[in-house]
Amino acid sequence: MDRTQLEQLERRLLRERERILRSLGRFSEQSKLTRESSDADLSSYSFHMADQGTDAMEREKSFLFASKEGRYLYRIEDALRRLYNDPETFGICHGCQKEIPFERLDALPHARYCLDCKLREEAA
Repeated sequence: MDRTQLEQLERRLLRERERILRSLGRFSEQSKLTRESSDADLSSYSFHMADQGTDAMEREKSFLFASKEGRYLYRIEDALRRLYNDPETFGICHGCQKEIPFERLDALPHARYCLDCKLREEAA
């Protein structure tokens, strides 16, 4: 993989990292506002059972999205560590040790496996 391709992947990873951090920041702010508004209420309980269910579902959905984004952020940061620590081996499949095609890395810049090895891993 040449230097321009590595730079393109680095920019892409950094953009994804910033997007995820903004998303997690919005979740944090939203969570904080929800807690503050519930503290301002005379009671922290909803008046109707359907409201309680809706509130619980929305909180759980937000936590699920934040958890998913957190896992994605971990994979992005792992890819950046691999890129910065050992750029010569970035883009080498962790399974077969062959070069991952640039098209795959362009679509999924944090990929650790070539498509064949990933399909084998998922089938097992």
